[in-house]
Amino acid sequence: MTSPSADTAAPTVDRASVRAEAEASLRALVGRDDAALRDDQWTAIEALAVDRRRALVVQRTGWGKSAVYFVATALLRARGAGPTVIVSPLLALMRNQIQAAERAGIHAVTINSTNPEDWTRIEAAIAAGEVDVLLVSPERLNNPGFRDEVLPRLAATTGLLVVDEAHCISDWGHDFRPDYRRIRTMLADLRPGIPVLATTATANARVTRDVAEQLAPPEASDELSGVLVQRGSLDRESLRLGVVRLPTPDMRLAWLADNLGSLPGSGIVYCLTVAATQEVAAYLRERGHVVAAYSGQTETSEREALEGDLAAGRVKALIATSALGMGFDATLGFVINLGAPASPVSYYQQVGRAGRGTDDAVVVLLPGIEDRDIWAYFASLAFPREELVRQTLSVLADAGRPLSTAVLETYVDLNRTRLETMLKVLDVDGAVQRVSGGWTATGQEWSYDRERYARVAEARQREQQAMLDYLTWDGCRMAYLRGQLDDEAPERCGRCDNCGGLSTPAEVSEAAAADARAALGRPGVALAPRKMWPTALANLGIDLKGKISDGAAEGRSIARLTDLGHGQALRELFRDTTPDGPVPLPLIQAMVTVLQDWRPRVDAIVFVESARRPALVRDLADGLSRYLQVPIVGRWSIVDPSVDPGRGAANSAQRVAAVLRRSALEGQVPAGASVLLVDDRTVTGWSLTVAARAIRAAGAEHVVPLVLAADS
Repeated sequence: MTSPSADTAAPTVDRASVRAEAEASLRALVGRDDAALRDDQWTAIEALAVDRRRALVVQRTGWGKSAVYFVATALLRARGAGPTVIVSPLLALMRNQIQAAERAGIHAVTINSTNPEDWTRIEAAIAAGEVDVLLVSPERLNNPGFRDEVLPRLAATTGLLVVDEAHCISDWGHDFRPDYRRIRTMLADLRPGIPVLATTATANARVTRDVAEQLAPPEASDELSGVLVQRGSLDRESLRLGVVRLPTPDMRLAWLADNLGSLPGSGIVYCLTVAATQEVAAYLRERGHVVAAYSGQTETSEREALEGDLAAGRVKALIATSALGMGFDATLGFVINLGAPASPVSYYQQVGRAGRGTDDAVVVLLPGIEDRDIWAYFASLAFPREELVRQTLSVLADAGRPLSTAVLETYVDLNRTRLETMLKVLDVDGAVQRVSGGWTATGQEWSYDRERYARVAEARQREQQAMLDYLTWDGCRMAYLRGQLDDEAPERCGRCDNCGGLSTPAEVSEAAAADARAALGRPGVALAPRKMWPTALANLGIDLKGKISDGAAEGRSIARLTDLGHGQALRELFRDTTPDGPVPLPLIQAMVTVLQDWRPRVDAIVFVESARRPALVRDLADGLSRYLQVPIVGRWSIVDPSVDPGRGAANSAQRVAAVLRRSALEGQVPAGASVLLVDDRTVTGWSLTVAARAIRAAGAEHVVPLVLAADS
């Protein structure tokens, strides 16, 4: 069977009248009587609604990709086609699209992680044929109930499948997501002749070809037969790009405080970590700016309210991680990046949130020397080593029943996020299956594609170097970014700082710099105690479960390693190349400030023995003993040095088991004492929790942890 074409699929169609019908739908969608389709938009709509083809549209943000699939939906539904299914990871975009669809008389609904109470009602409406458009998050595609009950029905009745943010399908893409690989299964289950649209604003030539190959229908004569690939110019004519390089975090924060008020309209300040969003937002509010922090940890209802505030201009800026993806109808005047993303493609996507609906938007990057440390951390979350994958498959095969990720953690030394990501990849590869109650092994042979993972890792390294090169680039910045996306561009855009179109001050006022130094220099981060023991510790022979009633109280650290202020000094202290030694003077002063602000009751000190930095921890404990004038009464000693210091740090159950094997309390704890538990660094909190439990069992009434640094 060959792919439908304009000659074979609909030889009698009056394409001019269909285009007129399409433009009427567009006018209803956008609410403007003068709206008209551009030729490139019509080409995509015609391929879908008339020729019933598969298409990949790579066009810049704001080009009108959503108009293509909504108009195509209206045309197809008018001709008796089933509902359109849109797979999208952007919840904010979903909400905006539903509102736009309703204006055009299209009944759109969504199934995602934020509305589980509506799933049953929505699935019933889909079955009854009452839904024109279903927007679904990629994570739902592999939910056992949705996959086994709803997905087959959708595949059998869908009139159009849309894959938004399609670069996520490709592991060469900057934002690869294993859940997107489930779309391959849905593509294979579609009836012949069902149109498919994939859209993205951020795909280079390699990603474009990879996605197009995956879109190719099974009846195609070759990999790309039947797939319309439409790549337009990725230039963003409204954006004025600039880079301001300042040497220290306090100067960058001061620059932001000095210049935020003069930036046009409302916008986004992107940060690399959740901690930074909170730190920066708090400081800017102190300086009188109307801002709020936003991240993946923000509650759903609050996220919706904040998105509305930003779109309506009720806040000057959201200080956000990359979790913030605004919808197509948000008009933003600026995007500032406080820290550089790990690739030019990721950066291009973030700055593309600005300049929609406005002729002029300011985009400034404020890179930091700490950026590379953060990139390295996220790179450490790549696909696990082969032995860990094999171990997981073996555990599932031996179990003979479904195992949850919480139970698997007691057997495999991976944290939950990495474990779930790995299982999703194995699921798509056919080696495991997600079922009610957890995961099972299929018994299907699976091979570890070491070369492929290495190629992807090498590509990531090249992307990081390309981002570093952008910082020092003396040519046109828009041309550079477009070049990274294999998009031909003129040598000069005329709008960026290097082309003379944007003047970005590189100085900060003394008052702002002093304020920022004071804000960032104020140490003290609360350490929340662990409240529940990990699930299924009995699998490891440990009789601990439920609520922790004999653990530590809330503690303190000077800062997180990711913090803008003392974070840099702490990162330097804990680098592998930094020799062991006493606590540096600035950190001693910071620790004194923490204690003066905190003022815990302390009768005695117990310190955690360290194999890596014994001198550092001992010096810290001795100094605290002198300052607080209380004795050191014990230590959490290493009794089994064969257990590596970092053993089990990837997941809670493994970490508790490792700590119990490795260490034990030595010393005499005074009955009823409040004990300060001193360590150099906390990663998971389990060492402090288990040590505190032992100290309380020895007679202490309270245990309060105090450490130099917290990982997060």
